[in-house]
Amino acid sequence: MNNVENILLSGQLSIVLTDNTGKIKESRYIPNLVVNTGLGYITSRMVGVASGVMSHMGIGSGTSIALAADTDLGNLLGSRQALDSTTVSGAANQNVVYVATFGAGVGTGAVTEAGVFNAVSAGTMLCRTVFAVVNKASVDSMVITWTITLS
Repeated sequence: MNNVENILLSGQLSIVLTDNTGKIKESRYIPNLVVNTGLGYITSRMVGVASGVMSHMGIGSGTSIALAADTDLGNLLGSRQALDSTTVSGAANQNVVYVATFGAGVGTGAVTEAGVFNAVSAGTMLCRTVFAVVNKASVDSMVITWTITLS
C-alpha cells in the first residue's frame, strides 16, 4: 500500500490603502502564486540555512500575468521595503504571515503587482501576484499582509 502525501501551497494577500489622515481608501484580498524559485527556496531551507530568510516586500506596476518561472517583479516602484513582521500561525503552524508597510512617498503610482523576497535587491522571490490597479498617491500608505499556507 502506497502512502502518498501531497503538500499544497496557497496564499493570499490583503492590501489596505489609507490616506494621510489614516482613513481607509481601499481594502482588498488577492490570491498569490508561489513561484519556482520560491519552491526551491523552501526545500533549500529544509536542509540548511544557505538561503537567507524572507525579509522584504516589493510593489510594482508590471501587468504581465504571474508565472511560476518569474524571478522578480515586472516593474518595481521605488525600493523593496523591509518586512514589519513575520509570524507563524494556525493550529498546526501551517501559515506564514509577512507584513510590510509602504509609507507616504514610497512606491507611489499605479500599483498592480507585489512580491516577497529574501533581499533588498536581487535575492530570491518567494511569491508574486498581479492585480487590478491600486492608485497610491504620494501621501498614502499601503500595508500588505501576505499569508502563505501549507496544507
